[in-house]
Amino acid sequence: MEFIDYYKVLGLDKKATQADIKKAYRKLARKLHPDLNPNDKEAQQKFQQLNEANEVLSDPEKRKKYDQYGKDWQHADAFEEARKNQGSQGFGGGFGGQRTYSGGGQQFDESQFSDFFESMFGGGGFSRGGGSRRQTSQFKGQDLSATLRLNLTDILENQKQTINIGEKKIRLTIPAGVEDGQTIKIKGYGGDGMNGGPKGDLLITFEIFNNTRFTRVGDDLYSSEEINLYTALLGGEITVETLTGKVKLNVKPETQNGTKVKLKGKGLPKYKKDGQHGDLYITYNINIPKNLSEKEKELFTELSKLR
Repeated sequence: MEFIDYYKVLGLDKKATQADIKKAYRKLARKLHPDLNPNDKEAQQKFQQLNEANEVLSDPEKRKKYDQYGKDWQHADAFEEARKNQGSQGFGGGFGGQRTYSGGGQQFDESQFSDFFESMFGGGGFSRGGGSRRQTSQFKGQDLSATLRLNLTDILENQKQTINIGEKKIRLTIPAGVEDGQTIKIKGYGGDGMNGGPKGDLLITFEIFNNTRFTRVGDDLYSSEEINLYTALLGGEITVETLTGKVKLNVKPETQNGTKVKLKGKGLPKYKKDGQHGDLYITYNINIPKNLSEKEKELFTELSKLR
């Protein structure tokens, strides 16, 4: 496996904070996204590496393992366990503190680190007394990450899409109502395993762009609607927009400014719950008339005296 310096991919060094990583990822993701570079294979490859780098470095635990083990970070737990188990069988020195590791009368420096462990777990390990023995430990392949951008109106129903991950074309069904920032896992579409181990998984994170006038909170939607003073006082009928078309609402007489009404089932579809939807909440804002005529002022004055 070719070593990829995830810090270099993001244009950062090892002292970078989590905020630095997040900022660098967003900036580069906008620049390298396949939608903006449809025929640029190099940009697509860099975008894939960018997602991998973000997936590892944005997770403090994964980042710690990466900083210590480099490209072998996914096998860090197995390495530590092997070190403990083999500690009395000829392996000397601690990981990270020593720069030379010994076993079976041989020494390995850090430049041989990955090859040494691949050899150890693939059949080049050592037994008590220095003799060689076969090892057949299997390890799952590296998980891959990708970002998929959709409009809010794209998630009103299930839809099928084909995405490109490197040379692979993957067809998937995107469930209606998927959340912004939600990640779904597709098993077996990641990197190849080690020593016959299973493939890694593909992790797809969704970025949902709200291309509507509504505010989204989970499955529910919120909006405001202006009504004139006379409709608020006397009641009447108004027409409002929903995601699925226009509907008519009856405004009750003496409706107060800021009154909120609920349109049941007019929100977004609930994730993986066929036929179920959130609600749409509409807040009434009363529009006070301006530039009153003398006659209107006179009539309002009369009304005020009646109160």
